Amino acid sequence: MTVFKTLDDVDVAGKRILLRVDLNVPMQDGKVGDTTRIERILPTIRELVDKSGRVILLAHFGRPKGKPNKEMSLEPLAPILSEMLGQPVGFSDDCVGPVAEGIVSALEDGNVVLMENTRFYAGEEANDEDFVTRLAALGDIYVNDAFSAAHRAHASTEGLARHLPSYAGRTMQAELEALEKGLGAPERPVVAVVGGAKVSTKIDLLQNLVGRVDALVIGGGMANTFLAAQGKHVGKSLCEHDLADTAHRILAAAKESGCAIVLPVDAVVAREFKAGAASDIVPVDNVPEDGMILDAGPETVAAVAAWLDKAKTLVWNGPLGAFEIEPFDRATMAAARHAAELTRSGKLVSVAGGGDTVAALNQAGVADDFTYVSTAGGAFLEWMEGKPLPGVEVLKA
Repeated sequence: MTVFKTLDDVDVAGKRILLRVDLNVPMQDGKVGDTTRIERILPTIRELVDKSGRVILLAHFGRPKGKPNKEMSLEPLAPILSEMLGQPVGFSDDCVGPVAEGIVSALEDGNVVLMENTRFYAGEEANDEDFVTRLAALGDIYVNDAFSAAHRAHASTEGLARHLPSYAGRTMQAELEALEKGLGAPERPVVAVVGGAKVSTKIDLLQNLVGRVDALVIGGGMANTFLAAQGKHVGKSLCEHDLADTAHRILAAAKESGCAIVLPVDAVVAREFKAGAASDIVPVDNVPEDGMILDAGPETVAAVAAWLDKAKTLVWNGPLGAFEIEPFDRATMAAARHAAELTRSGKLVSVAGGGDTVAALNQAGVADDFTYVSTAGGAFLEWMEGKPLPGVEVLKA
């Protein structure tokens, strides 16, 4: 495994630690809709505090496009962080310059301060050297605990690591270790489950996976594109008919590399897309002209379960059907619960990520049973696509 320097490799006592975290959380009326990302960073903050570090939190929120925007201020998060951390968290209404420097200079060992949104400066997303230098002046050490932003070469995610001694925080460390188990050096057989609406959004992902896994389960709307490419009629289902050639290329690449492609053999079909809509289970060869494929059928679920039973490693991104509404959640729920059961019994290493995937696993009540569930979204997807992540590459020892 690639070696990353972690908090085990540094003495932080009395040091100013620039800690990049992910606080890009859903907010409404001053309240956080989902605290998962905050919960993930607490262990790193607590460890640095317990070791007498002076913790300076750097984060972005939204897309202010390089200009201050009150609606995208991080200030409302300071009291929420304070409550969840169990100690005061100060706030600086600037992340560089005299105000920031004054607040940082007043920090004592074990103190924590949250700096204002780094994206209020255009230099953040541009990774501008002058802005990086101004940020670096505030700290002695840089710790990145925001894997979810690691696919961006920004000042606070990549630039700082070139100016200061740099380390992976505990959340970043856990993510990198899980990903290594998932695709870096996995125990075989490896099964990948990829779902979602469109093939067009996951072409790079599919092309990378067929050369790296033993079986690729394709579900959701994107499976319809593959079925149509094979000459099957999919009725009024969501389908990218213009990507038939792409589907054929992926199928050919899979055959060449010995990767089994698992497509639906039966489907749950309805005439309307709404909760509780009347539905039928039909073979994928018999989808009615006025029907929409909205979920995989029980025979498909059994085939997926059989592959999971053989697998030692599972990587999952995307649902098998329209899991948001009943009864079209059944395939995703069943597969998720089966994978969770195998993981609990020690038979499977399961790594999952992506917004819909996390929501589905939470809905199934099994998110805590998977080996690792990434909240990273875009960074997780780019890692699955085999792309180098700037914020990770720069941390390599």
